[in-house]
Amino acid sequence: MAKLRNSSGRAVAGRGSTIETEDDIRAGMRALRRQCSALRRVHDVTGDPPLRRRPAGLEGLARIVVGQQLSIASAAAIWSRLEVAVAPLGAGTLLAASDEVLRRAGLSTPKIRTLRNIASAAAAGELVVESLGSLRDEAVHEQLTCIPGIGPWTADIFIMFCLGRRDAFAAGDLALQVAADGALGLGYRPGAAELTELAERWRPWRGVAARLLWAYYPILKQRRSGAPL
Repeated sequence: MAKLRNSSGRAVAGRGSTIETEDDIRAGMRALRRQCSALRRVHDVTGDPPLRRRPAGLEGLARIVVGQQLSIASAAAIWSRLEVAVAPLGAGTLLAASDEVLRRAGLSTPKIRTLRNIASAAAAGELVVESLGSLRDEAVHEQLTCIPGIGPWTADIFIMFCLGRRDAFAAGDLALQVAADGALGLGYRPGAAELTELAERWRPWRGVAARLLWAYYPILKQRRSGAPL
């Protein structure tokens, strides 16, 4: 779908270019089943993947940082404590909270530093998270990765789940790489660059393909470990 342009001439997501509902997931899966026999086989095993949408503002970005390299349960527990310790959660309250308060919520020193960097940029007007939805994926990626502590993975996840861009893809994600190996029968885990190339076949629904592969990842792990499904 062609991109719309705002008054500044910047390309923004057009109608139908985001994943908003379960119906969008189903539409993406219908297209992917036609495009890729490997994903068709995976879908037969997993069923439709979950929607997995998050708030698009500073809260959504902070939640991604909090959940990095943690299980879903651990991330949820830390986030719940953080919401109580820093309420209402925003740039000002994050900057005002002491390191000790943030550590008691369960945050590591690097994550505290990253959250403070985000809050500082937001407070200074250097980052307006709420306006990122008006930018193309590449511009969002560039703005976010300018902030110390935010790498490509965090930016990709924000674009996928907070902005809901249907063709976004996190090629550097370990679970996606492992699941792609299993789905495509590669015999090895592809790196980010190779997975980016492999995922070209799934455009313009790479965001749904990623959700499907994430749903497949625990099933694949169980199969490889020999544990009963």
